[in-house]
Amino acid sequence: MSSTMRETSRLAEASINGIVRRMVNLPRSILEGFSRVMGGGRRSQTLPSSYQYQILEQDIQNVPEEWSFLTSFEYQYGSMHPFFYACRFAEAMKIAEDDHKFLFLYLHSPDHPFTPSFCEETLRSELVVQFLDANFISWGALANRGDGLQMATTLGATNFPFCAVIAPARGESITVLQQLEGPVSPAELVEILQRTMEEQGSAFGSSKLKRDEKIRADRRLREEQDRAYHAALQEDKERERLKNRPRVIPKKAYEERLKQNSPKKHTFTHETPNKDPASKAKDSQPSSQILIRFPNGERREKSFSSMDKVKSIYSYIDSLGLAGTEHYRLIASFPRRVYGMDEMNMTLKDAGLHPRASLFLERQ
Repeated sequence: MSSTMRETSRLAEASINGIVRRMVNLPRSILEGFSRVMGGGRRSQTLPSSYQYQILEQDIQNVPEEWSFLTSFEYQYGSMHPFFYACRFAEAMKIAEDDHKFLFLYLHSPDHPFTPSFCEETLRSELVVQFLDANFISWGALANRGDGLQMATTLGATNFPFCAVIAPARGESITVLQQLEGPVSPAELVEILQRTMEEQGSAFGSSKLKRDEKIRADRRLREEQDRAYHAALQEDKERERLKNRPRVIPKKAYEERLKQNSPKKHTFTHETPNKDPASKAKDSQPSSQILIRFPNGERREKSFSSMDKVKSIYSYIDSLGLAGTEHYRLIASFPRRVYGMDEMNMTLKDAGLHPRASLFLERQ
């Protein structure tokens, strides 16, 4: 085995054990690119074919930075290669984040002795091209210019060709999931990338799902709290209005009061049948005022005994015969609590619904 092949094998083996999930802080110039991307969105990734043809004949240093890598690569190796986005690094990261994919980064050093074989045999391989285009957002840059030089310094690239698998991270940093230095064969590169996706993809995917679910849950909680706050504020205003309203005794009630205060000639006592002891005990309990809000905005208030069970509220709602109440559950907002099958036989007092409570009917 030649020394070149032994070196290639050694580098490939080292790359398999590459740096996993390494946090890297980005330089200021890259971060400024992120600010521009967030303000302006994606830019076009293509130029007219006539312009692309013209810049092939010019000095690479005079080509716009976004096109310098593709111009150099295609001038030497042709147009058969993965779809590299012709943009700044910040824009490529934004595209990867929007598409929920990892970023495949390639730093191109045209004068390095391993570069020609890697470009001809690996990057132009149909296996590599199809795999990268299907699973990654690919971005390449010259290692001695602009964003490419910044990323080579940031990632500590010491050998070329240099590749890395990168995931976005919070704040002013990125996460390096895999790093490869030196040439590798098409099969080895695809194997390393496939394993990185399998090992890291589920972790990053579940993390994103949890983060998105937490954002949605926080938004729902804030909306429920706002609704409950405004409803309670409206109730306070209504109570205050009723409290300050002048009291007017109806004529019939006034006449009844006169009768009660007039001298009585005879007093007859009627014996009241004895009530059931359980009913007496229930009547002696303080009442619980339950306000029920329906999804259509309708509100109903009902008074229950504090010893009534939660299922009594369900029975009351069912008796109304309102549309959309075939399958539902009751939810309290402050704090959020679901009153379902497990709470049916709890008393209102034990369930925390005494002396007043506000419940929301949620369809299932």
